[in-house]
Amino acid sequence: MNLLISALGVLGVASSGPLIAGTLGATSVTALAIAFWRNAIGAAVMAAPVVLREPRQFTRVTRREFGWSTLAAVALAFHFACFITALQLTSVAAATALVCLQSAWIAVFQMFRGTRHRWPVLAGLGIAFGGVVAITGFDMGSSPQALLGDVLALAGGALAGLYTLAGGKARQSMGTGTYTTLCYGMCAALVAVMALVGRQPLAGFDAGGWLGILAITVCAQLVGHTAFNHLLATMSPLVVSMIILLEIPGAAILAAAFLGETLPGGTYAGLALILVGLAVVVLGQRRGGTEGNRREAELGTD
Repeated sequence: MNLLISALGVLGVASSGPLIAGTLGATSVTALAIAFWRNAIGAAVMAAPVVLREPRQFTRVTRREFGWSTLAAVALAFHFACFITALQLTSVAAATALVCLQSAWIAVFQMFRGTRHRWPVLAGLGIAFGGVVAITGFDMGSSPQALLGDVLALAGGALAGLYTLAGGKARQSMGTGTYTTLCYGMCAALVAVMALVGRQPLAGFDAGGWLGILAITVCAQLVGHTAFNHLLATMSPLVVSMIILLEIPGAAILAAAFLGETLPGGTYAGLALILVGLAVVVLGQRRGGTEGNRREAELGTD
C-alpha cells in the first residue's frame, strides 16, 4: 500500500512545477494566490470527512500536536512563497532540483539534533544527488534574476525539510485528516497575510487562472502533499524526502508525454541512480541499531 501511495505522491508533486510555471506564465494569477488557494481548498477538502465522521478529533488535539502542526504550517507557507516565486525567476529544472534537496537539509537538521547517520545513508544520499545532477545538470541561471531564483529555491528546499520533520513529529499521534486540515488551514491563513502585506491579489482572475489553481490543488496538494503526509506515520522523514526526489525525473517524463518536450539526456540514468540511492538509504536505516538511529526515530518515525 505504501508503494502505491508513494507513486501517487510522486505523480502529484511531479506535476507541480510545470503546472505552476504554466499558470504563472499564461494568466494573471500571482504566486501567493496559488499558495493560498491550494492550501485553503486542501484544508476544506481534508476537513470534510473528519467533521462528518468524528468532529471531536479537532478538540482532542494536544498542545504538542498543535505546536508541531503550527511549525509545519509556517515552514510550508514560506516554502511555497520561495518556490513559486523562484519558478518566475529561474528555470523549472533548476528550481525543482534545488527545492528537492530537502533530503540533504533533513540529514543536516538531524545531525544538529544529535543523529549520527551511518555511512550507507550518506552514500545513498550522494548517489541520489548524482542522479539529480544527471537529469538537470543543476541548470543554474547566469543572470542576477536567475541567481536570485536559485537562492529562493534552495531556501524553499530547507523549509520543505523543516516542514517534513515537523509533520513527522505531529503524525506520530495525529490522523492524516486532522493534521492536514490544521497544517493546510494555518498555512493558508499565513499566506493570506503575506499576500496582503505584499499587495498580491487573491481573486479576480480569468477562467484559465482558476482552472490552473484547481489543477495544482488537486494534483500537487490533495494527491501529492497529502500522500507524503500520510506516509510520515510509517516512514522516517529522510526516506519520505528521498522518495520526493523522484519528482525530478517524474516531471521530465510528464512534460515529454503531455507537452511534447524532449527528455533530458540523463533522465533514465538519473532515475536509476535516485532509485539506487533510495534503496541504499532505506537499507542503511534498517540495519542501524545505534543511538543515532534511535535519535532519528525521535525526530519523526513511528
